[in-house]
Amino acid sequence: MDVRELETLRAVRTHGGVTAAAAALHLTPSAVSQQLAGLQRETGVALTRRIGRRLELTPAGDALADASIDVVVALERARAACGAFLARPEGRVSVSAFQSAAWMLLPGLLTRVAALGGIDLECSDHDVAQADFVALTDRVDVVVAHRPDPGPAWAAPGEPVRVVPLLREPLDVAVRAGGALAARDRLRPEDLADAAWITVREGFPVASVLAAVAARSGVVPRITHRINDFHVVAALVAAGHGVSLLPRYSCAGLPGVRLVPLAGVRAGRCVDALLRPDRAERLVVRRVVAALQAVAAGIQPGRGGPSPDDDDPPDTPGRTAGELSR
Repeated sequence: MDVRELETLRAVRTHGGVTAAAAALHLTPSAVSQQLAGLQRETGVALTRRIGRRLELTPAGDALADASIDVVVALERARAACGAFLARPEGRVSVSAFQSAAWMLLPGLLTRVAALGGIDLECSDHDVAQADFVALTDRVDVVVAHRPDPGPAWAAPGEPVRVVPLLREPLDVAVRAGGALAARDRLRPEDLADAAWITVREGFPVASVLAAVAARSGVVPRITHRINDFHVVAALVAAGHGVSLLPRYSCAGLPGVRLVPLAGVRAGRCVDALLRPDRAERLVVRRVVAALQAVAAGIQPGRGGPSPDDDDPPDTPGRTAGELSR
């Protein structure tokens, strides 16, 4: 069986159809269909079926897609076994991050990777809904993603993903500097019952944390604006147009805004690196992940912002460099 055809089968399952899989693999829909047809001829069983306008895998297709994961991982491990004898592994690695993490992590990552030599690092920014981050691992080697804390772990039906914890970033209440709320050491949900809220779109981690704040206060928050760019949010807060929840490390020092710790609710987000299991075996990818962990480890609690309060325990250190876990 051709490894490329197996990867195409998995992409159809992950992305839910030929067109989306073609975009992820940088192929034409016709090429995807031809690869599926070739794989089906070789196996002698139906691997896909059409449900309305949507193409999905049959039970046989699912079984083959599951088995193909072990195949591609074994191939990458074999390449890594040979690569371990190289004085300096070389290659291209792509990294994507949502915007605030890109601001916080990518400059340091580029500096560290440049010092290693031999790695062509390509960075991009992707801020998508939480449910869509795992699918990005088909297009990008290392995907820096965020999820609410507390909140569910990463998962994709039928597709494993390697998760490397980077850091936990508390979410503070962003208020206008000089205002009455800015004089407080901490704020509780009930203190914000009458506030006008500026928050992100539904499906993004901060939105679910705001829901927890509402549950604690018993008051449905009055949301006036939904904006995902934290710098725009901070500008609106500084101008007195509402309050918001902003991440402590990546938004510290924004002009006209004070970040006040939120008491009574565990408000935070986990920043993780997501990788496909096969790409996680590549030596150059491991070196980039180790550098990313080192940059994240340098971001200490309280750096440039308020200290954690009793309801928001200090961040725990990340795993050792290079450690990958499912």
